[in-house]
Amino acid sequence: MIKTLHNLLLSTHSIFNKRVFANLSDTGLTLGQPKVLDYLKYHDGCVQKDIAIACEIESSTVTSLLLRMEESGLIERRMLNGNRRSLYVFLTEKGRKSLEKVSEVFEGLERVAFEGFSKEEEEDFIEKFWKIHSNLMKEK
Repeated sequence: MIKTLHNLLLSTHSIFNKRVFANLSDTGLTLGQPKVLDYLKYHDGCVQKDIAIACEIESSTVTSLLLRMEESGLIERRMLNGNRRSLYVFLTEKGRKSLEKVSEVFEGLERVAFEGFSKEEEEDFIEKFWKIHSNLMKEK
């Protein structure tokens, strides 16, 4: 493989996703659902629009993704304080159990990815990668 940023990003993303879903094969989760569960870990009770923005997924995609998650019992959507204009997304007990598995898989893959790195090197890499992410987000 040619060591260019785009090749490394595309290849690493592909490998990471394959490993994630290989480790989650017994959960029945589909593409996009682990990312949403991970977001809800810190933002349980958020609105759909926030999920779309944070997970960088189109609103229409989030709508169908959440519908499938609701049908499989991972989340529930409900109104708060009589606000009929917005539905808030909450993890169910089944969703929390799936989230535990997702978190274990993500943490395990991160440990593998950073094997041979010192804590300082890991933090430095994350900072630099965040800068790349931020630079690319400006281009939107």
